Amino acid sequence: MRRNLACLIAGWVTLIAAGLTQTTAGDKKSDGYVKIFDGKTLDGWHVSAKSGHSGKSKNKSGGKWVVEDGAIVGTQDIVGNGGIIITDKKYKDFEVALFMKNDFGLDSGLFLRSTEDGKAYQAMVDYYKGGNVMGIYGEGLGGFHYRNYSFLDSPDKIKEEKADFKLPISPEKWGDFWKTGAWNELKARIVGNPPTITTWINGVQFMEWTDDKKRLDEGGIALQVHGGDHFFKLQCRYRNIRVKELK
Repeated sequence: MRRNLACLIAGWVTLIAAGLTQTTAGDKKSDGYVKIFDGKTLDGWHVSAKSGHSGKSKNKSGGKWVVEDGAIVGTQDIVGNGGIIITDKKYKDFEVALFMKNDFGLDSGLFLRSTEDGKAYQAMVDYYKGGNVMGIYGEGLGGFHYRNYSFLDSPDKIKEEKADFKLPISPEKWGDFWKTGAWNELKARIVGNPPTITTWINGVQFMEWTDDKKRLDEGGIALQVHGGDHFFKLQCRYRNIRVKELK
């Protein structure tokens, strides 16, 4: 009896394990995203001090970047000195998704097809009064700038800006949509050259824009801490960073 029971239990375990394996494999195949940050180390990433945001150190350091509580945490290393942390791998057409919980008042950014000196299409993470998250900016590419809202005095309040792509969440509902002091999911897609760039916040599409000229064909995915004395000691935090390459 005991032997039969043991065999029965073993059979159940085998079936359950097979089911879990099949489900996991199926999810991975249908999702298509691959994690590019392991939550423990900065393997696959490196800090670049070549951008203009590292001028205070005379381009000798690119800010302070560490892993804390499963997130990449960035801040200025000396007053006014920022920089970027960039993937070792270069990407062409892709989607990148992550969760962000930055201090309000800090200028950061998600760089798409970034060069070592920080030239990139930027999905904005300008998380301060007058700033914007998931608008599109030309970092070192001519300064083109597209947004449909701006933050007011606090991150739970915004005002609508005139834009070709209409703001999908009204200012009245923003306080319920944006998770102040918590993790929000950001996503950006870049395809083609000239590229079309699409951005999302918490699963809602916020911007789509197509460039009118060819610029960067490929580059790294980078995170930024902006230079400037007024950003000192403020931190950006990013976790669950994943990418899906598009063929």
